[in-house]
Amino acid sequence: MLSRLFAPTVKVSAHCDLPCGVYDPAQARIEAESVKAIQDKMAGNDDPHFQARATTIKEERAELAKHHVSVLWSDYFKPPHFEKYPELHQLVNDTLKALSAAKGSKDPATGQKALDYIAQVDKIFWETKQG
Repeated sequence: MLSRLFAPTVKVSAHCDLPCGVYDPAQARIEAESVKAIQDKMAGNDDPHFQARATTIKEERAELAKHHVSVLWSDYFKPPHFEKYPELHQLVNDTLKALSAAKGSKDPATGQKALDYIAQVDKIFWETKQG
């Protein structure tokens, strides 16, 4: 027991919580695609039970998409990325705001807007993986 307490420690470092390759904007895109698909289905169905269930699922999916975008911003993107892409902070903020708008709306245009922002984040993300 004492030998473990006084055993030498090994110092390690990494730029992310887990090995590289764990992060991917596809997770946010898939959730946002669900939001838009639900919005499309809500437009064609007036059943109040369907509307209530669809609203709950849409809101959950929008929150998951926001979570995935936030994780990219806080855990994946690093100062060199923000230096190379100075618009990244605003882009992530706009993406999160668009997802919030889609969360609270039945209008598929809000879901599409969120998807468009996620596509921009995705483009930058994959550019950072190249270098």
